[in-house]
Amino acid sequence: MAANDGDEEATVSLVDVLEEDEELENEASAVLGGSDSEKCSYPEGYVKRQALYACNTCTPKGGEPAGICLACSYKCHEGHDLFELYTKRNFRCDCGNDKFGEMECKLFADKEKVNSGNKYSHNFFGLYCTCDRPYPDPEDEVPDEMIQCIVCEDWLHGRHLGCAVPDCVELQEMICESCMNKTPFLWNYAAQIAVPPITKVSACKGEGDVKVEVENDEEQIKNENLKSPVDEKVQVNGTSACKRKHQEEAEGSSEDGSCSGCRLREMKASGTSRTLQGAVFWPSAWRTKLCTCTDCKILYADTGVSFLTDETDTVLAYENKGKSTEQAEQAGGAEGRDPLMSALNNLNRVQQLEIIHEYNDMKTELKDYLQRFAAEGKVVTPEDIRQFFEQQQSRKRRRANAGQYYCS
Repeated sequence: MAANDGDEEATVSLVDVLEEDEELENEASAVLGGSDSEKCSYPEGYVKRQALYACNTCTPKGGEPAGICLACSYKCHEGHDLFELYTKRNFRCDCGNDKFGEMECKLFADKEKVNSGNKYSHNFFGLYCTCDRPYPDPEDEVPDEMIQCIVCEDWLHGRHLGCAVPDCVELQEMICESCMNKTPFLWNYAAQIAVPPITKVSACKGEGDVKVEVENDEEQIKNENLKSPVDEKVQVNGTSACKRKHQEEAEGSSEDGSCSGCRLREMKASGTSRTLQGAVFWPSAWRTKLCTCTDCKILYADTGVSFLTDETDTVLAYENKGKSTEQAEQAGGAEGRDPLMSALNNLNRVQQLEIIHEYNDMKTELKDYLQRFAAEGKVVTPEDIRQFFEQQQSRKRRRANAGQYYCS
């Protein structure tokens, strides 16, 4: 409801409250919206991206790392100590395979002994960042956000990135320093299209600023990972797939299979340099600027980052898909509008205010209820939600009975 004239307090309608809350809930549940909560994802193979969990109860630290899909976290590991891993790419659900001993998956028991294509990290034991600490960390008194590297998919504290975190970081993708060093050709792109580094007062890794020297010659590094980017001069060269001789390249030969027109080669030839230190933040749609010539595609494959040329690989694309799916399922009524919203618009101000108070009370109690699950690292199941609302109904009936008065 708009602000009232006179001295009356400004109020808002329940429709506004619910719409704002619905938006927040959509954002929070987007990571789950793209995953099936009823069926194990194993039959789908190595899923392009999905929400994953690790079970500390079934596969504790010291054993074999394993990951489970959203549905299995509900159906097979209810009440267990779970680590929420957010999303991982190209992963196949491990639930019930040899890593779980005698335990079988309740949703899809016919599984291979191991998923050899899965990649694991310390995240599967509830540890993150270069500091190898849990999150939230009860011993860490420094308030700090964690940001996920899009290559290794580890989460790092902002203060451990080796650089300052730019503004609007939620709109940018980040590649940590370690992954940049393993794919040194990306430093050429970073020099021209990445978010400019911000000077940071606190010490970064290394003893001094090290520059990327973008050389005009095309001397090749046969193994991109051999040279460390903290050498006094680091060549960030083109693709190992380019087999032309130095003389041919100098003459600008454009034979079939060459790197003629390669964006990466043009960037190297520009001589642009950048401080070779710390994580790199990339602006929106930066992936579209990566060269996709034949030689560069081979380079991406050789270094295990072919996914960088896929715009649908991003977490943002996954979340948007999840939001769209959830909104489509919840849509109803005329023009897809929720019938509840339409009904509330027909209530008068007094009725809306009364419901607002009831809604805010319920919302506060629900948050307190869910906080216990967050503190214990447990997944909230549909049964837990049903139990909460049954308790709400019970309390409501008691309050109604207590408010009854009888005349003699």
